[in-house]
Amino acid sequence: MGAENKKEPERELAAAVRLFWPDYEGTTERGASGWNNTTRFVARAGRRYVLRVYETHRDRSRIEFEQAVLRELAGLPLSFCTPVPVKTADGADIAELSDGRYACLFGYIEGVRPGDEDARIFRGLGEAAGELSAALARIRLPLKPAYRPYYELEAAYPLCAREAVEAFCARPPAELAEARAELNILAAAYGEIVGELEVLRRLPHQLVHGDLNASNVLVGGGAPGEIAALLDFEFCTYDVRAMEAAVVLSALPEPDASEAGEEWAETARSFCLGWQQSVPLTGEEIAALPLLMRLRKVDVFLHFLTRYLEGVEGPDALLKIVRPLCAELRTIENREREIKNFFN
Repeated sequence: MGAENKKEPERELAAAVRLFWPDYEGTTERGASGWNNTTRFVARAGRRYVLRVYETHRDRSRIEFEQAVLRELAGLPLSFCTPVPVKTADGADIAELSDGRYACLFGYIEGVRPGDEDARIFRGLGEAAGELSAALARIRLPLKPAYRPYYELEAAYPLCAREAVEAFCARPPAELAEARAELNILAAAYGEIVGELEVLRRLPHQLVHGDLNASNVLVGGGAPGEIAALLDFEFCTYDVRAMEAAVVLSALPEPDASEAGEEWAETARSFCLGWQQSVPLTGEEIAALPLLMRLRKVDVFLHFLTRYLEGVEGPDALLKIVRPLCAELRTIENREREIKNFFN
């Protein structure tokens, strides 16, 4: 009985593939699934494909926007690959499963995922991210994006209005009391961003990927610094152009060794040099970069706080992220001048 139940999801995934190829009789192969989807590899006629099943929402419009962006990118001469969608047997971009979930199929892209701490990718990632930003700036779509700009925090997280977060962090429940100091630091960072909303709204806007990090990158098997592909455009939306660079910079690996400061600076400098080959930032964008990096950290905090408030996650998940986020906010504060200088 247990073995039969275990096979059932794989049967469902094979049925999903048949929505694209009705005569498909193979089995799917497990892939690295992220937070928001299930991934399987599929073979057909000597070629490989990637099946993605969306798990956290059933909003077709979100996927339609992602697909539209990918089809536009597929027609541009980029130095790296992006996912190319495969149409269903009925000519649709998206397959709807019997339980209401949605699935998409993409051509397989050769490459390997870099390690989270692999600093060798950042010059190449800077070049690829800048090239992508320049390409996305050329795309005009009739569709409305499903996601709001990062800075519209209160709209994105309805349970986390500024006053409610400040009150929660000042008097957290007993199970979070040990993190009161960190929670107050994060609440203060949230308040700073809300106070700078007009500054952010005035910055140049365009389509952005919104989630560039090592998990969404493929590199060449024999060349760790050569970017083979940029993946996962699910959160693509219209936002501040410089947010793309800020997301990457806010996640730079920082070793614990004594020379960590120098290594961090060299990694950041490499990324910025690569980026600027395609997209020189304005003075206003450069000045706002540390604020945008803090915005990314606050967004992560509000994501986990919302999950806690909704009862999706217990206190441990929130406790696990608040201290690292505060340490990262201190890093941004201490290196604010360096960050700006890298782009000047």
